[in-house]
Amino acid sequence: MKPTLTRGLAALLLAGAFGGAQAQDAPTAGASPRIDAIRKAGELRVGVLQNAPWLIENTTGSGEPWSGPAWLLAKEYARLLGVKLSTVPVSHETKVPVLASNQVDMTISPLGETPERLKVVDFVIYSATSVCMFGRADNAKLAKAASVDDLNRPDVTIAYFTGGAEEGWVKQRFPKAQLRAVASSGATAPVEEIMARRADAAPINRVPWVGLQQKVKGLAVLPKENNCQGSSEKASPVGLAIDKNQPAYLDWLRQVARAQKARLDADEARVIGAMK
Repeated sequence: MKPTLTRGLAALLLAGAFGGAQAQDAPTAGASPRIDAIRKAGELRVGVLQNAPWLIENTTGSGEPWSGPAWLLAKEYARLLGVKLSTVPVSHETKVPVLASNQVDMTISPLGETPERLKVVDFVIYSATSVCMFGRADNAKLAKAASVDDLNRPDVTIAYFTGGAEEGWVKQRFPKAQLRAVASSGATAPVEEIMARRADAAPINRVPWVGLQQKVKGLAVLPKENNCQGSSEKASPVGLAIDKNQPAYLDWLRQVARAQKARLDADEARVIGAMK
């Protein structure tokens, strides 16, 4: 007898064969003026500016000029449209204005989605920034904590950099804890306060946490799951941006990003793991 597929497996295979293809089909001629223009020009123009771990510039002089999930996604868009991928260098000041001035078709230099930016551009979200709470693994208070919520106690001291990105969030997130403000040392987090036991925990962005963990042994993190890479603490969406009022173009870009999500996540994890 020939082996047969279970009904569930057959359904999954059919969904992959047909649903995935449909999700990535570009709008037909006339549906999106932007896509029509891209096809006519034969190129997809993307604004680029390094922002790890999503977009990394290759300065070695060999191989592809860029890497990271933002680059993978841009390459997929160009492939599906049958055009070449052209990069346009941008700065922090110009990466949004170049969209309205039609100098690029999208900015793939990763941008955090904010209410202010949403007034002038639309986003294709494929990742997020967030915060981890770390401390010494041999600290009983941290060891007993099952979640970040468990750090919001009067007997826990939390260190943070004065004027740092996490200062306001720490004060709001941990109203019951003892807060210890320290001057920034240029480090990514107040590690010295933790190692000297002057504080039990401190915040750090989830991306540099991986590198810090490799450099400084004996640290632990919350949330514990997936080494905090899925943290929702102080989360902020990250993605690429296009000029507003392009609904067909935007819908298609988002469909492709959803279809590529697992691949983009895997590449982001690869980049973060290689960061020192």
